[in-house]
Amino acid sequence: MQFKRRTHTCGELRESKIGERVVLNGWVDSRRDLGGVIFIDLRDRYGITQVVFEPAFNKEAHELAKKLRSEFVISVEGVVRNRPEDTLNPNLPTGMIDVKVDKLIILNEAVTPPFQIKDNIDVNEDLRLKYRYLDLRRSKMQKNLLLRHKVYQIVRRYFDENNFVEVETPMLMKSTPEGARDFLVPSRLHKGKFYALPQSPQTYKQILMVAGYDRYFQITKCFRDEDLRADRQPEFTQIDVEMSFVDVEDVFEIVEGLMKKLFKEVWNKELELPLPRLSFNEAMEKYGSDKPDLRFELEMVKLNDVFANSEFRVFNNTIEEGGIITGLLAKGCGDYTRNQLDVLTNFVKKLGAGGLIWMRVREDGLEAPVAKFFSEEEKQALIKQMNAEAGDLIFIISGQWNKALTIMGNLRLEMAKRMNLIKEDAEPSLLWVTDFPLLEWDDETQRFYAMHHPFTSPRVEDIPLMDSEPAKVRARAYDLVLNGNEIAGGSIRIHDSKLQSKMFEVLGISKEEAEEKFGFLMNAFKYGAPPHGGIAFGFDRMVMLFAGENSIREVMAFPKTSSGLSLMDDSPSTVSEEQLKELHIKLR
Repeated sequence: MQFKRRTHTCGELRESKIGERVVLNGWVDSRRDLGGVIFIDLRDRYGITQVVFEPAFNKEAHELAKKLRSEFVISVEGVVRNRPEDTLNPNLPTGMIDVKVDKLIILNEAVTPPFQIKDNIDVNEDLRLKYRYLDLRRSKMQKNLLLRHKVYQIVRRYFDENNFVEVETPMLMKSTPEGARDFLVPSRLHKGKFYALPQSPQTYKQILMVAGYDRYFQITKCFRDEDLRADRQPEFTQIDVEMSFVDVEDVFEIVEGLMKKLFKEVWNKELELPLPRLSFNEAMEKYGSDKPDLRFELEMVKLNDVFANSEFRVFNNTIEEGGIITGLLAKGCGDYTRNQLDVLTNFVKKLGAGGLIWMRVREDGLEAPVAKFFSEEEKQALIKQMNAEAGDLIFIISGQWNKALTIMGNLRLEMAKRMNLIKEDAEPSLLWVTDFPLLEWDDETQRFYAMHHPFTSPRVEDIPLMDSEPAKVRARAYDLVLNGNEIAGGSIRIHDSKLQSKMFEVLGISKEEAEEKFGFLMNAFKYGAPPHGGIAFGFDRMVMLFAGENSIREVMAFPKTSSGLSLMDDSPSTVSEEQLKELHIKLR
């Protein structure tokens, strides 16, 4: 049915428009019939306006309004008036007025939705994802997607103002070993061959630097066929950035400028620059994480010196094997019951700890099952090192450096929740973590893997160690961490083909494999590659944090479930035998 073009949106009308004739289009949010007068809350993405049907004003429109139900799509025409005193709604921007309707057109009827289109209703997430088109009508979801749009625009303006060129890179590319499993796309024209969807545009952006584009950025889709979690999706969005003739400080300056702008325009907060920095080792030893949450002060303490000469066999063995003894002080928790302590012990055991040592701090010393194994000198040194007082509780974990610290880092977060240390109004914590190891050893495969990716440059002074002690080589890599979440990671890249070959060698990638997978990049380097570096932001995660959400699915229009399914359109799905035949594929 024909309808008139709207004159205003449903969030626009105010008292200044009283007496004007208007046309509104939208969805029926709610309907109330009060003694023959029908009140409809009309909704679009801009807001809600109350419209009123009175039989004395227009009988035909009133009669038709009796058919209206939730989510009908309608067009109304009428006059703006003051709301009666007893119906004013100060919680709505349009709450001082309503529209007295004399013309109604029902544009589309709607069946009863499977859940109410309201915020803060308890609906199973799978149901929300199956009917995502309804879920996206909710105010909260619309605010999240509008925030996402706003961040897109801020990012694009910022990089354009700073002389960056936006270049689109291919979605169909060569499969390369970059850490995660590729999504593969079979080629119909080239039998038995496959494209890969990009895990990131890493090789392309480096080639753009070789090509002389100097400053590149792109907001792009990336794909990884990996096990999923709440903050992971098989397809995700990345802000990709690369710059030529730069060092770490240049990258930091550009990124910090962007974050300052986002903090101001999204949160209306002034971000103090430069951002604090922690080395990887500092972050691990103080917070048990390479993405530490610094919104609260709970710090871990290294205790190797306190127990350097301990006769306690567990600590003695840890120190001899080059491990770490790490402590955590829970202020005022000395009254924890044995049951509470057993729950925490089970918590760390599930993470792989052999056990958890706890000690209550009393006026007369330490109370704990293991206290008898320590000398009085060690006990006093421990209290001093932990800065403990009577009424406090000390936790100690010992073992291999990375494992023990990671477990204690998880206990730190658990205790922060129990002690209510993370306040809703806490100032955001944004920092750099730097000096990551270049490589990490995998016991299962008995080989090194790149901690970031194989194009990350080692620190110049550590290059000689690549042959003798590769585990000690530090990378020119950095992560940006917001409220305990890594939101960006990058590095200065290798731009010399000989050093890149050495990196492949350390990673156990043969010359033949390197040539097959990365020959095009290595060849490009031979034609004059500038020093370059960059960073990539996890856009979905960043928007999630700005929106105050706990899952990236809340800031994506059409996400997959945690098992990679799209419930709305039922994908992935089977395809016809003819399609498979065209692609030279046979299913077993």
